[in-house]
Formats: sequence, C-alpha cells, structure tokens
Amino acid sequence: MISVTVRRILSTALVASLTACGGGGSGTTGSATGNTQSSQTSQTTQSQTASVPLVMTDASSEDWATIGVKILSIALTPQGGGAAVIVYTAPTPAPMVNLEQLDQIGEILGNGSVPVGTYTGALLTVSANPGDVALTVAADPETGFPVAPGTAIASSAIQIQHTQGAAPNLTVPVNLTFDSPLVVSTSQSNALDLEFDLGHPAFIVGHTPPGAGQTLWAVNFNGPVRRQVVNDITHLVLRHLYGTVTTVANDGSSITVTKDLPALPPTSPETAVATSQSIQILADSINGTIFYDVDAKTSTTIKSFSSESSLAGKYVRVASRYQADGTLVAVRVWASSQFNSVWVSPEGHVLHVDKTSDVVTIANESGSGVPVTVNSNTQFFFRTPWNAVADATPIATGTAFLTNQDLVRGFKVHVSVVDPLATPLLAQTVDIETAAYDGKISGANSTGFAYTRNFRTASDDYNVTLNYISATTPNGVDSSGNPVTGFKWWDFTYPTLATTGSDAVSDFVAATNGSVTFGTNSVTAWGATYALWNDPASAGGWSAPMVVVEPTPLPLGLVSAGFANNSFTMTAAAGGTPDTAATVDVSTTTGSAALVYQVDRTNGVVTVSPIDVTTSAGLSAITSGLVNGAPVKVYGVPQSDGTLKAYVILYYTGDAPTPTT
Repeated sequence: MISVTVRRILSTALVASLTACGGGGSGTTGSATGNTQSSQTSQTTQSQTASVPLVMTDASSEDWATIGVKILSIALTPQGGGAAVIVYTAPTPAPMVNLEQLDQIGEILGNGSVPVGTYTGALLTVSANPGDVALTVAADPETGFPVAPGTAIASSAIQIQHTQGAAPNLTVPVNLTFDSPLVVSTSQSNALDLEFDLGHPAFIVGHTPPGAGQTLWAVNFNGPVRRQVVNDITHLVLRHLYGTVTTVANDGSSITVTKDLPALPPTSPETAVATSQSIQILADSINGTIFYDVDAKTSTTIKSFSSESSLAGKYVRVASRYQADGTLVAVRVWASSQFNSVWVSPEGHVLHVDKTSDVVTIANESGSGVPVTVNSNTQFFFRTPWNAVADATPIATGTAFLTNQDLVRGFKVHVSVVDPLATPLLAQTVDIETAAYDGKISGANSTGFAYTRNFRTASDDYNVTLNYISATTPNGVDSSGNPVTGFKWWDFTYPTLATTGSDAVSDFVAATNGSVTFGTNSVTAWGATYALWNDPASAGGWSAPMVVVEPTPLPLGLVSAGFANNSFTMTAAAGGTPDTAATVDVSTTTGSAALVYQVDRTNGVVTVSPIDVTTSAGLSAITSGLVNGAPVKVYGVPQSDGTLKAYVILYYTGDAPTPTT
C-alpha cells in the first residue's frame, strides 16, 4: 500500500520537522471508483500493483480561515525514466479542499493502485483559474494584518504564480524531486506524503502599497510543497470523514460510504457535495466503536454494524484510524438523515478559551468564531490512532480541563454537540486532533522549557512550561530507520536531520540561548511542538516529544548596509519603533543556502521570483536588491553571537510595500 498525502506545515516548519523526526502523515484505505489511473513503470517487470490510499493533510495558519485549493492530479516519476504514473485524478468538477482544516491530519481523497517499482519524484497539478484558490481571513489574524477579519478575498486580488495554459484551463505544475526514492512494494506499506507549507513566507505573499492601494495576494505553489517520509501508517491522524452510507456488510463487519464534502464557501444549512470515492470502514470488533445517533440523541458502543442496518442512505461522520494492514477502522461514528446535522459539529482551531464562562470558541471556515459551551459531561479525547484503546478513551471530562491551559488557542479540534439546533451549542465531545504549542522559547534546562505566546487578543496569551518526554518513550525513527526514544529536536533551517539521543536535551538548551537585538527590541529563539498527553514525564498533562526550532519572523525592515561578503545589516521597526541595525548572515552554500525571493509589484501585478544565491547570477541579483534603504523581510534563527542566520529573505522591487504587509 502507498499512501499519497498532501499536507501543510504549522508556522513555518512543523510538518517538515516530522519528516526529519520520524513523525507521521495521513492516509486512508478502502476502494475508490472513477478517479485513479495507473501506467506501467520502466522498472516493473510484472503487472503487480500496490494499493494507493490518497490523502491531503496540512497544518494551521493564524491569518487564514480558508485556503481553498483544487488538486487536479498527482503523478509519480519512475526511476530511470518512463511514463509518469497517475495515482490521483480529481472528479469533474474538481472539489475544493480547505487546507486550513488539515493541521497534521489527513483528508481522504480516494484509493487506487500503482505498479510496484521505484519512484524518484512527483508531479502535482493544481487548478489555477480565477476563483480556483479561495482565501478568507481568519476571525482574529495577527496584529498588523492588512485586511479585516472574516473578509473573503476577491478572486481579482489573488494572483496565482507560474500558471500554464489559457483560461479556463489554467494550471500550475509542481514538480518535486524526492530526497530519497520511494519504493512501492506489495510486501510492505508504502506512503507518499506531499505537504503544503502554508507558513512558508513565499507561499502567500501579501503586498499593500502606500496610500489607498489594493492589497494583492500572490500565491506561489513552487517551493512550499515537499515530500515527507511516513514510517508508520498506524500513527496517521485522519480528519473526520463525511459520507453517505451505501451498504452495510451482511455480516455487519463494515460499512461502505460514498465520500461527501461540505460546500466551500459554507452554506446554511450546509449541503453535501457528493464525490465518486467509495470507502470501506470496519467496525472495531475488539475494542468497540462508539456510535452516536444524532437524530435520536443517543450513543452506544458497538462491535458490529449488524444492529445498524438502517444506516444505508444516511449521512455519517466518521473518526477512523489505520490498522497495520491498511484497513480503516471506525473509532466513532455520527449518523443522521440530514447532512447538516452531522456537519454542525464545529471543526477548526481553538480561537478563544473563556475559563470563567466555560466557553470555547472555534474558528470556522467563514472567518468567524463558533462559541461552544463546555459542561460537566463534556468529554475530551486526544487522537492516538496507534493505540486503539487510548484513541477511544476520554482524557478528561468536565470544565476543569480548561483551567490549566490544557486547551489553548491554536489546538486543532473537532467538537460534537449534543443538539445541532440548540443555542448556544453544548459540547458533547471535543476531539483534540493536534495539541500545538508554539512561541518564544525560554528557560530551557535539563527537564523542560517554556513557551510564551502573544496574540492580538491578549486574553489568548499563554506561558506554558512543558517537560520533555521520558527518555524511554518511543519517539519514531531516525533517518536510518533506527528506533528513537526520548526527546528530539530539529533546527528547521540547519542542519536537516533531527538531533536525537543522550545529547539531544543539552544541545537543544545550547541552541535556544541566542538572541538578536534591534535597539531595545530583542529577538529570541522561536519553536513549535505537537504535544503528547500523559507521558510518564508529565502524567495527566502535556509534554514535549519534539521541538522544531523555527526561523523567527522579523517585521518589515530596511537595509542599512547592503549585501556584501554574505551578510547585510537591517533595521526592523518592531512595535512601530525604529531600532538600531543588526547583522543578517546569508548562507550561499549549496544544500544549506538561504531561500531568497524577489517580490515585485509593477502596474498592479505582483510577481514572486526565487533567487538562487548559490549561483553568480543569484549573487548579482541579491546584491542589486539588498541596497541601502531597500525594504526587506527576514525569517531567521538568532545566534549566540548576536547575529541572525537567515532562512528566508524577501526583498521588494517596484512599488514599495507598507510596514503592515
């Protein structure tokens, strides 16, 4: 089996961090009809094929409620040449998927088969006509965001980069070369995980000119899409699946559903967008599947669907998990005769937690917040698909879970409500799909460290201390496939491999003590963590299995001394106060070079162009661009010597941007 996944990265780095750290991706199984094709590779000597579950996954972006894209096809490149193997072709019309909802969780696309063999790359084709990318601003974006909360960006203000063809058939081909070949075999589970990095500074570039000029948004798919290695499909967290039940197996062991998607933009009441993707889902015959009859407002635990023969024709929402053999097993199932009833279950990132009134507000796809009340009966689950019992067992019940910052802004959740018609909504269950803490790192020592996170809404701020997981806790594998135990961390910029083993903690402490000073403003290390619940190191709470030390974003600044000898100096107006200059180091070494982009706005057109600083032409371009007084935006890692090591540099030509861009 080969799982094809498309995902997005938290802040700038997280999904990529799991590649180096041996984390999971997402996947599905079952049968699909009408949406996959395959062709013979040059390496295949027989007509053997392997099953190909197709999934999209992603991670969060604080500024956007919807980043909608249409994936038209995914193809694999055979080693040594030969025809590309198409593993996914979208139905007509191609559905739009909101990447913002896919925070380290998988959106099931379908299933097919692919010839066994070795593949060295992939071609992802994205639809690029006006309206094929949808952007809606979040309910509470970052301070300085140039557009009002909840605004749906007009298609005329979205400029998709590097398109090919002519309307209405514009596309963007995204070619990927794998760091290591993908071997497809019938004897083992294979996984291809293609991930969107929504936090990549060059993915969505906003440009607001001085005065009353319109903010334009350049969307650049080339660069922010990459492959992540998936080592264990049982660790893949899947997004709740919506569908219409077509059959219940005669022996009750499974149901078969035709996948449905909610309409984008959302409608009221929400309507189902049917697909041709047919997926089989098993009941958990050992541990039991929790079954919720939304219409009758009842719940029970079943080990067979035999007692639910009336399911045929009903809408369902399913929380499922992979088994090692690639089959899908239902952890929980919600069923109703109305699609809106299973859909009205707020899904998104936690926007606010009011511990006084016991109300959690969930950010939705329309750029607004959905308040949900928590009471003494509300159950909290943490998705752990590799542990069937834990996946179906609540980690807490009641309002006390809110008081200790065990649920904070940025967690990705899916809430089920007692009555979808009630006002206010009352939470029956809260599925925590990812527990993401991030922010400034401080106080790192031998046992743990602190995250400090500040938002535009001050009541959402948090300061949380996380212990490292126990040194004996299994924590994926290293780049050679060897098991890893205990804490690990990854410098997202350099080097490219995770730091593991007995020195991981001490190296992490040393790596996070740097800072860069712009006058009175200090830039310190920034990181992100997907936390684990109830590790022995933090029984009854969250702990850190890993940290991605991410490039810290600086405000838009000005070059004060131009680029020379692989560095330049700049000022940054943090908080609106001009600061003294600091030095930015720029690596030009192949394999570890800074990512540099020229952003040009001329005659109402924004163009994002990558600059390869490992070449003489690239060095000439950056030297011409980074001159005294030029606007520049830098993402980098503070060093112990007071300099900033650049990861991404955006320099601007043509119409200058305003400081709020």
